[in-house]
Amino acid sequence: MTCGIDRRTFLKASCAASAGICGARAFPALADPEKPVLAVSTPLTTFAYGDVQLYDGPMKKQFEENHARFLNLEDDRMLKVFRQVAGLPAPGEDMGGWYDLTGFSLEHNDFHGFIAGHSFGQYLSALARAYAVTGDEGTRAKVSRLVKGYGETLDPRAKFFEGYRLPAYTYDKLSCGLIDAHEYVRDPLAIGIHEKLTRAIKAYLPEKALSRFEQRQRPHKDTSFTWDETYTLPENLFLTYQRSGNPLYRDMAKQYLEDDTYFNPLAEGNNVLPFEHAYSHVNAFNSAMQAYITLGSEKHLRAARNGFEMLDKTQSFATGGWGPNESFGEPGTGQLGDSLSTTHASFETPCGAYGHFKITRHLLRVTKDAHYGDSMERVLYNTILGAWPIQADGTSFYYSDYANTGKKVWYGQKWPCCSGTFPQLAADYHISTYLRSSDGVYVNLYTPSSVQWSSGGAKLGLRQVTRYPFDNRIEIQVSASQPAEYTLNVRIPAWAKPDPVLMVNGQRFSGDLRAGTFAAVRRTWKSGDRVQIELPMPLRLEPVDVNHPNLVALLQGPLVLMAVADAQPSFSERSLLQARPAKNSSGDWLASAADGSQITMRPFMSIDKESYSAYVRLQS
Repeated sequence: MTCGIDRRTFLKASCAASAGICGARAFPALADPEKPVLAVSTPLTTFAYGDVQLYDGPMKKQFEENHARFLNLEDDRMLKVFRQVAGLPAPGEDMGGWYDLTGFSLEHNDFHGFIAGHSFGQYLSALARAYAVTGDEGTRAKVSRLVKGYGETLDPRAKFFEGYRLPAYTYDKLSCGLIDAHEYVRDPLAIGIHEKLTRAIKAYLPEKALSRFEQRQRPHKDTSFTWDETYTLPENLFLTYQRSGNPLYRDMAKQYLEDDTYFNPLAEGNNVLPFEHAYSHVNAFNSAMQAYITLGSEKHLRAARNGFEMLDKTQSFATGGWGPNESFGEPGTGQLGDSLSTTHASFETPCGAYGHFKITRHLLRVTKDAHYGDSMERVLYNTILGAWPIQADGTSFYYSDYANTGKKVWYGQKWPCCSGTFPQLAADYHISTYLRSSDGVYVNLYTPSSVQWSSGGAKLGLRQVTRYPFDNRIEIQVSASQPAEYTLNVRIPAWAKPDPVLMVNGQRFSGDLRAGTFAAVRRTWKSGDRVQIELPMPLRLEPVDVNHPNLVALLQGPLVLMAVADAQPSFSERSLLQARPAKNSSGDWLASAADGSQITMRPFMSIDKESYSAYVRLQS
């Protein structure tokens, strides 16, 4: 979050002074709901979380780490701030960092209470999704305990939010957690608690979605906190309507669509991203997509598509990350290249990747355009899979560093926003890898995994065997209880030139196999069928922006190869494009620098504590 002052700057000053989702599904009727009527049935839908299994690899590792971290986090600690405000017994240690009531802890030696309880709903959401993946009874029981415990603290006025700095920000996360507990755990209390909270929260919200500029124009007792995120509310409100049938949520979602200052100009092709807070305004694209799905609003679909195109073309690094210092810059001014020498806070990684996965998944579901899968993949391999795991005390990875000489570091305060989005995203790997269409399956991400589904009485499945992206070969193994006709669509990335290869049972596929599309293979499939894909991965260079043509990233396939060095090295273009794989290494390459030294070029997901340069300098 930023409003001319970013989170880190505010927290330093304070200490000195003292301190998404998967596709909509209708639900069984609850209390006098209407049957949700969605205006749009998207061409592609997600599989259920439990239909997809991840096998050994970094995606599975991150999911299991995050699941274990929050499954083992004590309930009392998570509920403590809510119990304290409610005047209930509040056992357990303080969480620390952003999560607690305001104060400075000598025990933790850090500022407490940036946004008390802010991420509780995200932790609840992540656990509910993890239950949907695993079916683990301990996880289900924990979700139900947390829902019940939170409900016991909620009074009809939601007094927790009296004088609260960012009510919309935290309500949105609580909303997500409660509807996920309802959706995936079938918790009987969650939707009733959600309605009680929603009716109470209205007293703490403005009459409409307010931009950051509009908030700064209104009197506020603490001028540091004119950055609440009412404009992100519609996404989860629309989802709550879809899952409960209560029109309260649909109408409230419409009320908080930021049409006047954001979606209307975006829909008309006007780039209003510059100087806005990066993550929350990308996340707001998901509200526009839910408006399209729920209401059929073509304007909001245009806004989301146009906004994402502006993000992709004017605000993005080669890694797929965006928003240095959590802010968007003015296109054409060289703001991305300039940031390499002015900040180490290049991309708010778990939050940004979470929002990016959601919007690319939504747009892929609506358009079937492989470009969105390419974009998701780029963010996956070059940002979030390189994030360090959340520690037991809440220490978290927050920013990716693309500075001229960068380094991975821990964020300075415990339990920040990224500690909430990271476990949600890791669960969402399961609904991002494969998608369903009316006549088949889309393979979107290449990773060791499998998917199971039923069709026409047949039990069907696919399993990927691959070392991608460190190997360009993918094998898809088919299982079927009986032969079944369907279309298998596999993504051919835009960079996979020239001449990608697709084989079915050893025979070369003769259909349309263009880079930047999904190749569609329709046949009657039977158990034992095999599809083999080979994607060319030529080395290529991408400048950081047009104003800095000599600052370039080296890419191979979906991976940015970063120079491991204590200072930003220089290369000739030829020497970079003649880099060669390092022996006895997975993913490392070697390139000859201008001074004759051999520089290791390494993917972000393989970097640990060594210094590196995401962009290197071309000799002039």
